[in-house]
Amino acid sequence: MILTDTHTHLYSDEFDTDRNAMMQRAIAAGVSRFFVPAIDSSCTASMYELEKNYPDNVFLMMGLHPTYVKDNYQEELQHVEQELSKRKFYAIGEIGIDLYWDKTHLREQQQAFRHQIRLAKQYKLPIIIHCREAFDEIFEVLQAEQSPELFGIFHCFTGTYEQALKAISLNMKLGIGGVVTFKNGKIDQFLHQIDLRHIVLETDSPYLAPNPYRGQRNESGYLLGVANKLAEIYQIPTAEIARITTENSRQVFGI
Repeated sequence: MILTDTHTHLYSDEFDTDRNAMMQRAIAAGVSRFFVPAIDSSCTASMYELEKNYPDNVFLMMGLHPTYVKDNYQEELQHVEQELSKRKFYAIGEIGIDLYWDKTHLREQQQAFRHQIRLAKQYKLPIIIHCREAFDEIFEVLQAEQSPELFGIFHCFTGTYEQALKAISLNMKLGIGGVVTFKNGKIDQFLHQIDLRHIVLETDSPYLAPNPYRGQRNESGYLLGVANKLAEIYQIPTAEIARITTENSRQVFGI
């Protein structure tokens, strides 16, 4: 059984004391493919070190996270462009709009999102979307930039059934993680109506640990718990959930 964690911050300092043990636990749980999003330029060196230590398992993205879009965002976008020109990445991410923490940089977030979407088209890469309290704003940009070359994943999807269908119509897969195991997560109530071919699995570790670990540090090995929950929702074996969602991740990332 091969599970794919399509979104995990393995370079986070929360793993500094036991990173190798955490990775081994994940691999023992069947997770052997780890796709790692960027946040801003401060994490680049740590990402490269991670890839060097786990070359067969770790696949890197490049991008500027919306909550890190500040007054210097143009410099950060230049860093993204420079790194993309140097080497291979598997996606542009994570990018998007986040209006939960701060609305003062909405215009800059929109500009950074559009700019990085165009980079994704240029490099023929998927985008990994971060959306928090910003579905309307995200959809506005996606519809304006819509083209056959634009595809990717709505990371940590927590929207409604209607929003799920809209995301899928825009050539996005839904990244499903620990929230699906929460009693108040809501997405478990309609997920069975979404064809599995539109779904990939993720942890977003070290954040959003699934039950029974909610509130604790998340790690990629807990992806098995997410897969087990989907097996319950779709009434098929966990191994089949793993097979289908890993195949879906191959369609997105090309590997």
